[in-house]
Amino acid sequence: MNDLLEKVLAAATDGLDASVNRLADLIRIPSVSTDPAHAADCRRAAEWLAAELAALGFDASVRPTARHPMVVAHAAGPGPHVLFYGHYDVQPADPLELWQTPPFEPTLIARPDGDTWIAARGASDDKGQLLTFIEACRAWKAVTGGLPIRVSMLFEGEEEISSPSLAPFLAEAAEELRADVVLVCDTDMWDRDIPAITTMMRGLVGEEIEITAANRDLHSGIFGNAARNALQVLAEVLASLRAADGSVALSGFYDGVRELPGEVAAQWARLPFDAAGFLGDVGLSVPAGEAGRSVLEQCWARPSFEVHGVWGGFTGEGFKTVIPAKAHAKVSFRLVAGQDPEAVRAAFRAHVRAHLPADCTVRFTPHGGSPATVMPLDGVLLRKALVALGEEWGREAAVAGTGGSIPILNAFRDRLGMDALLVGFGRFDNRVHAPNEKYDLSSFHHGIRSWVRILAAFAG
Repeated sequence: MNDLLEKVLAAATDGLDASVNRLADLIRIPSVSTDPAHAADCRRAAEWLAAELAALGFDASVRPTARHPMVVAHAAGPGPHVLFYGHYDVQPADPLELWQTPPFEPTLIARPDGDTWIAARGASDDKGQLLTFIEACRAWKAVTGGLPIRVSMLFEGEEEISSPSLAPFLAEAAEELRADVVLVCDTDMWDRDIPAITTMMRGLVGEEIEITAANRDLHSGIFGNAARNALQVLAEVLASLRAADGSVALSGFYDGVRELPGEVAAQWARLPFDAAGFLGDVGLSVPAGEAGRSVLEQCWARPSFEVHGVWGGFTGEGFKTVIPAKAHAKVSFRLVAGQDPEAVRAAFRAHVRAHLPADCTVRFTPHGGSPATVMPLDGVLLRKALVALGEEWGREAAVAGTGGSIPILNAFRDRLGMDALLVGFGRFDNRVHAPNEKYDLSSFHHGIRSWVRILAAFAG
């Protein structure tokens, strides 16, 4: 296997220029899922992917949904069966005036460190990432005529709009798509040089609240002191949700929350992470979460509460001495394993109601909820993938977390009973969703070679 693996790796490297050209062709399709004007472009991207996979010998097809189509592909092989998931849709490029190069015309930019950036919308999220896997399969096919394991692929065109068609499609195609594991390439490395497999994703509860005091806005000179101010009430309620030690002061909030596994904590301590630099890059210096917890723990392994927007009263130019009758806020909780989103939502609403003074009422509007996702750390495929990544990058691969939420993983688990391995080659400065998105050519190249190694390791 070692000699064969080296031949496949060499094929991946020799074909890099052609791989970059294919990536450029896919990027040029402006598959913006949120804009109805680009519906035809989304279908064109799906058809492009299906055609590429069919040319590689996959049984590939474009499947309709209520909005943008899915791409499904299968290739026979021995050993375990993997389902690779990605998305071909992208965020809008606005504001266009902030782009240094045309957003849908990929541009290669040489960097002083010797690397090259592929600058364009979708270069990293997720077209460059998903093509790393396709190009790895291409290298295996070029050398051996087949794949070392059984591979299926699923690409959707609605990830950037919260995947409304995914769960129904998974339910409909469950028997066809069920595999031993889902592979996802839509995450980041630990840092520029250390690869990572993400095994912990926080869940989410979103809420909007509206507090009402008087039946209309009031003149502060006439009613000041005597009348309840809805904005002040809201501020006091929000402030009550954080304790002095930085913890979330919600009854029962930490029930079921477990400590970070010892081996993960030990690895995080070994890996380079500049906590001061992490906060310093955004103009801050003091961690604001739970006292005694590291920055990584606060961001990845502990639940949190955040306020995203507060409004009410007069906010225009000039000055108006009004006592607002209504005040609004949008808030969210990030959840970890052991927390029930609906229980947290209910506790939050009970907390707000308990802190309302007389004459005040509250209205709640939910904005989604999903539990945290934690992958087993003792899985055979996880261990094999970590070794393969370490061999490609020359460094111990990290078992990482992410503070964000990836609800689609719960769909795969609930609908197909499958855990996921999140192996991504993005870097934190890739500017995804922002102007001047980029993907490093070194990420693309080593990403392809990493998947070549992972497929070989799974076969072994």
